Amino acid sequence: MWKYREQLSYYEKLRRSIYEILRDSLERRLMKVSLIDSFYNYKEKGVEYIFVDKSELKPKSKKMEKESEFFNTFLVIICEGVLSNQLKNYIRFFPENSVIKKNLQYLPSFSLYKRFHQNLRHFDSPRFLDFIEDLSDIDYSLLIQQDPSVKKKNRYSLTHFHVKIDWPIAEAAQDLAKGLRYIQHNLYENGDKVASILQNKLFEYYGCHHTVGGRRTAGLIAAQLLRKSGSISTVFVSSSESRILYRYSERGVSKFFLIQLNDKQISSLARSYDLTPAFLRDHYLYPGKGHYLGILEAAYNHTTHSKPPKDGKLRKVRPAYNWLSLRDELLHPTLDSPHVTPIRYNWVYSVDD
Repeated sequence: MWKYREQLSYYEKLRRSIYEILRDSLERRLMKVSLIDSFYNYKEKGVEYIFVDKSELKPKSKKMEKESEFFNTFLVIICEGVLSNQLKNYIRFFPENSVIKKNLQYLPSFSLYKRFHQNLRHFDSPRFLDFIEDLSDIDYSLLIQQDPSVKKKNRYSLTHFHVKIDWPIAEAAQDLAKGLRYIQHNLYENGDKVASILQNKLFEYYGCHHTVGGRRTAGLIAAQLLRKSGSISTVFVSSSESRILYRYSERGVSKFFLIQLNDKQISSLARSYDLTPAFLRDHYLYPGKGHYLGILEAAYNHTTHSKPPKDGKLRKVRPAYNWLSLRDELLHPTLDSPHVTPIRYNWVYSVDD
């Protein structure tokens, strides 16, 4: 179990501060790559962009969509500490996929390796985020962690690419269910039906339906596995099928996605915050086609049914009860407005104008 900040030593607090700065910086860049860049990919190719439906943001939503080559997909893992060798059976990070020039040259259509130098993979390098963006569309995932190979402490680096997540769903569901006290020993101790429900609930715990595809499954499996690491971690998953950027961290589950706003909606939102429509357009919105685009974050809380019981006693799983509830909705400012704070915008349960 990871520690809260007040439980850390002074040096550990410094490490967490750097980690949080890294995560915040990376989150802003990945929102752009996943959502804004993808939208303009569609526009450039003359293909209609299908915006996320409100129903898809509600608990237990099931909606199947086609994947698209125009949506930027990736899986990025950030760890506060260094992953232990015990996890290598399930998170595949080895010398063969470490971020060194010799390994990068085998990537197709990746010319940056010719100009690659070791410092480029460190967070304190000016081009670190560009390097992450260039590598983000490769298969599998990227691993960023505290670099154990350097003398300088608290240096974070992109240490591995092509990182495969290889932990069986049943084992991940068993791990979660034991922690929540729905089982005592193994997933099938109460029969196949309960085991199937608990596997489905694993997906719901991470804001997905149990029918979702490979990248989202790998992301939530990684998030569950990293709870064993003893330090905090964050997993970002960009899905072309859902057109959503998922973030799993100690803060819970968040989904980032694009919404459309027309002039009437912009004026109404501006009035509610005593702002001008021009200020909203300049600092929160991107130009679309006949409308404006905004990045909305839907943040979720886990309900009492997806938290360990206070009395620690075993309990029965009740499939009808939701494991997530919508906590907050935030409209994020553009990348060009780092001085502007996100604002609340109730969209998921609102009635369309």
